Amino acid sequence: MEISLIQNIVYIFSSILFITGIKMLGKEDTAVKGNFLSAIAMFVAVLVTFINISNPLILIAGIGLGAFIGSLIALKVKMTSIPEMVALFNGFGGLATFLIAWSEFNSTPDNLFQYILVMTTVYVGGITFTGSLVAYAKLSEKIQIAKTSIITKLFTTIFYTSLVFLLYSAIVTPLLVTNFEFFTVLLVLTLLGGIGFVLPIGGGDMPVVISLLNSLSGIAAAFAGLILLNNVLIVAGSLVGASGLILTIIMAKAMNRSISNILFVGYASASSSKSSEEQGEVNPINVSDAYLILENASSVLIVPGYGMAVAQAQHVVRELGELLEENGTEVKYGIHPVAGRMPGHMNVLLAEANVSYDVLAEPDDVNPSMDSVDVAVVIGANDVVNPSATEEPGSPIYGMPIIEVHNAKTVFVLKRSMSSGFAGVQNPLFFKQNTRMLFGDAKESIGGVVSEFKD
Repeated sequence: MEISLIQNIVYIFSSILFITGIKMLGKEDTAVKGNFLSAIAMFVAVLVTFINISNPLILIAGIGLGAFIGSLIALKVKMTSIPEMVALFNGFGGLATFLIAWSEFNSTPDNLFQYILVMTTVYVGGITFTGSLVAYAKLSEKIQIAKTSIITKLFTTIFYTSLVFLLYSAIVTPLLVTNFEFFTVLLVLTLLGGIGFVLPIGGGDMPVVISLLNSLSGIAAAFAGLILLNNVLIVAGSLVGASGLILTIIMAKAMNRSISNILFVGYASASSSKSSEEQGEVNPINVSDAYLILENASSVLIVPGYGMAVAQAQHVVRELGELLEENGTEVKYGIHPVAGRMPGHMNVLLAEANVSYDVLAEPDDVNPSMDSVDVAVVIGANDVVNPSATEEPGSPIYGMPIIEVHNAKTVFVLKRSMSSGFAGVQNPLFFKQNTRMLFGDAKESIGGVVSEFKD
């Protein structure tokens, strides 16, 4: 049997494992096994490539180094930092395809399709790499650059220039004598353009951007597979690209906005939004009073947001939920698709705290019966519970589907301060008559309520 035939058979087997693994990620009880199957598929696919390599030492060294660095990151990273880690993984996936296409440039045959494919792969991979680095920096709050700043405008201009240069290089230069200097310009513009692609996008849109960058890394991998004629790379890249794009569309729909609006426009100006002074005074509450109200509640809806992630309060939140259930209270968790900093961020945190998937509910599941909820506990969420989205036509987030906690009988909002969310819009929920503000660190506040229950 020919070596190439053996490889293709193994690649088909790996592809089946990939598809099965991704399918299993859709359910909490099979997600771990699905992740393991996908990892095995990649390992088998890499292993079979040794057949055609005369000196595999370099490949073995690369695998060992990558496995060591990846394991070190996975073991050290906190669950609250998963979005940053995902951004970096997307970026290095893009970098890998960028380098593959770069290495294939000089060996590209006299074939227009192959030439355009190499150029496109370089561009998509490079944009994904530097764009993901910017996303990482934004998510970890290492950079805070205004959209209107000169730096942002400069890099945005470079991004559009790189796009024009890509089209020129793919259409015009094949008819000319191509030289390496010309290709070098494309490399530099691409890497700088990736910065300009993500830099203007606000933090509130990062969940959608992370999903899109994940899709782009898969598309770049599929293109690299076409360049190398590697079947498993084509299949795996296509799966990641398609699933990431579908998730991006779902996330954008959850925000009632188009992808183009998120990437190139952002939230509208919040100048028309009412100020705190115009909306009145808030009604604060302390831990003891919050405990008394929760103890007598028949139904409680917990709505987590990024504030829960920052405070690393997921474990104490789960403990509170269990104590409420022991007290005869019906407890559910309202999960908004764009809560947090990446798709499924709240699901990941609650799963890590061993919160049952059965008690997680989407906005459409809880909104119709919200008026029967005794207490809605909002933990660090802001825009996803902002009534402006349904009550204020002039608001920048008007029309965005939210979890309508303002219709509950009582609302507890746990926040450190009165600061607005990522959209920069003040939240009228804080000033409503049925809302009580529990200021402070979410972990300490919830921990105080838990202590009251135990005492």
